[in-house]
Order: sequence, then structure tokens, then C-alpha cells
Amino acid sequence: MTSSSTDPPLSKDDRTRYWRSLIDLLSKCLYIWTMNYGSVLLSPLRRGGLPLHIKAEEALRALMAAREYAQGGLLPDELTLAKRLGVSRGTVRAATLRLVAEGSLERKAGVGTRVVQRSTEAAIGAWRSFSREMARQGIEVRNFRLHLREMPATQSVATALRIPSGTAVQRLDRVRGWGELPVLRSRSWFHPRVRFEAGEKFSRPLYDLVAEASGLSADRTSEAFGAEAATATLAKDLQVRETSPLLSRRLIVFDTLGRPFEFVEVHYVSERFTLTIDLKRDAT
Repeated sequence: MTSSSTDPPLSKDDRTRYWRSLIDLLSKCLYIWTMNYGSVLLSPLRRGGLPLHIKAEEALRALMAAREYAQGGLLPDELTLAKRLGVSRGTVRAATLRLVAEGSLERKAGVGTRVVQRSTEAAIGAWRSFSREMARQGIEVRNFRLHLREMPATQSVATALRIPSGTAVQRLDRVRGWGELPVLRSRSWFHPRVRFEAGEKFSRPLYDLVAEASGLSADRTSEAFGAEAATATLAKDLQVRETSPLLSRRLIVFDTLGRPFEFVEVHYVSERFTLTIDLKRDAT
């Protein structure tokens, strides 16, 4: 004869403790998985090449593109980021402050750091190509000169594109205008991620071509304006007298991940062109 025994039924308190233990275990497993997932996005930075704070900034931009953070989740704190990247807390802070200064991140005392939520319309909708803007006004733009060449990046170009000085990049020079007179000369340097074929005619909007050539989409720009006297080369290109006053415009174009892919210098003949800027006061 065999005998069998059964465990006594669990009391209500025992069942409560069991479920609490199970939930606690699952929570710990989820936490460990999250930390491991985060470590895939943020691995220790390699030494050499670009400065560590620039590498840390690129790593943060990649992290910002993750769905959790792109939708408003708080980024890990500086100490956690420093440990994952294998750098000092000061390096992480320098990278973070740069992103805050350009408007990509926001920091709130006692809350944390998160990605700034920008509407697509505000970022792109009001940003037209020069040709399209002129066409909207009934003006047909023509190219007086167009030249694409490869050359080493100067220090200023390298800084703007966040690449080592001397890196081979493509430079596009265009002199454009309407009627019989040129109005502007633009000079663009492209990050090595962007490569155009040697025979490209640039007959279509530039950022459509960039998207086809590299898969990058222009999201926003950082711009600075000034006034300069025409150098001998600019005077020849723009058909003005040397030392004539020109409006200068320098901009860096960023993709949807916040990475720069174009640095541009534009010089306008102020007597032939008026640049207008519409500003709207923030309601907040």
C-alpha cells in the first residue's frame, strides 16, 4: 500500500507574501534587462581620435534617439552615464551642457534631463530651400558657377562637422542669382557620411539629393549672421568691387539624430537681396 500526502493549503497571508515575492523578482529581472539594454546603447568610449567630450556627445545623441527618451523619458543621471561610457562625470556634463545649449536637451533641478520635444512643423515646415523660396515669389534661380571637389577639412570645418582636422570631405561651391547678375555664393562642406557622384548636376533641391545619397534628413540648423567686405575671390564670383559690403551667413545643418552633416558659408550681395526673418514670441 502506498500512502500519499498533500501540502496544506496556503493561508491568505502566505499567498500575499508569495505574490509579493514573485512581483519583486520580476521587477528585479526587468531592471537588470533594462540596464543591459541601456549598456548596448552606451558602451565605454574608445580613446584616441576626437576629444572624449565630443564622443560622449555623439553617444548621448544615439541614446536620445531611443524611443523611451525620444518620447520624453528622463535620461540616466550623470554618474550612471559616466560609468557606462567609461569617462569622468565632468566629460558627461560638458557633453550634456552642449546639448542643452543647442536646445536638444532640457535640465530641471530636482527632476532630471530629457529630450526637448519639438514639433516637426516647427523644425522643418518653415525651412525652405533657396530655389523653392524664390520660386514661391515667381523668381527663377540660375547657376552661374557650380563646382564639386574633394579636399581635406580645415580646422573650422572639422569643428563644425565634429571630425578630425584633415579628414577628406566634399565641398560644393555654387554661385546663384537671377537675370544677368549673381546674388549669392554658397560654399558647403559635407560630412563623410554624405557622398555625391562626381557628375551630379544639383538640378534638384539639395536636401532631397542628400536624402537619396546618404539617407539623412535635414532636421534643423544653427545659424550666425554678419557683415563682411568682399575678398578678391568673392568680388570676382559675385561681380562686385573688392571690399564691397556683403551679408554673411554661416550655418550647420543637423540630421534627425542631431548630428551635423553640412557646414555652409553663404555671402549675399546686400544691394540685390533682402533676407527677412519672422520671429514669434513664445507664449510661455
